[in-house]
Amino acid sequence: MHLDVQDLRNFYYRSTLGRAAQAAIRGRLIELWPEAKGQTVAGFGFAVPLLRPYLADARRVIGLMPGPQGVMPWPAGMPNVSVLTEETAWPIETGHVDKLVVMHGLETSERPSQLLEECWRVLGPGGRAIFVVPNRAGLWSRTDRTPFGYGHPYSATQLDKQLRAHHFLPEKHCSALYMPPSFRRFWLRSGSLIEKAGQRIPTIMAGGVLMVEAGKQVFPPSGSVTKDRQKRPIKALDGLLKPA
Repeated sequence: MHLDVQDLRNFYYRSTLGRAAQAAIRGRLIELWPEAKGQTVAGFGFAVPLLRPYLADARRVIGLMPGPQGVMPWPAGMPNVSVLTEETAWPIETGHVDKLVVMHGLETSERPSQLLEECWRVLGPGGRAIFVVPNRAGLWSRTDRTPFGYGHPYSATQLDKQLRAHHFLPEKHCSALYMPPSFRRFWLRSGSLIEKAGQRIPTIMAGGVLMVEAGKQVFPPSGSVTKDRQKRPIKALDGLLKPA
């Protein structure tokens, strides 16, 4: 089940560990998507902490928050772009999203297949989606002191398989949150150094979250194509069709 929006807000905006986690994941996202000028960017679940860098240049930014989670106005001090929505029926026309970020949405969903179908529907041709999920091999999925300790954690293989089954093509993989999920000052102060070290030796240090960028697979229409035959007039009727 989805977490409460108040708990998510308190973690990401009112705790030192949450702000450090926000910075680490957003930094990895910016590496993958440095800009979104003139594009439509949407986030589902509680992805709004990652969307702020795109507010200035994107044509439109939308924060979709599922009904069981609840909604909060975002961004603070600016016109609201967040909206409460059904988990599998978003108020977005088909094919209108260029970039989609899903965080705290897939692992807590009770209908992940239908959710992925909705993600596929709203993406336009050439659209990209990034799915941020708890890493089952990481430390963050083993404690309920953070939002990543809830729901169904994934391995990279499991996530790839589920995305491919719903017509997504995984293209890039990375991890974040190599620092321990601890509120102690030592770990918080060392967080940026640990993140850099983890990115260099990911086979030794398991990140707390997996991030997969996937493209939308569009298949050509099925069936065979037949060429219309040219109609040939019957010569015996020439006198009737073309009277002298």
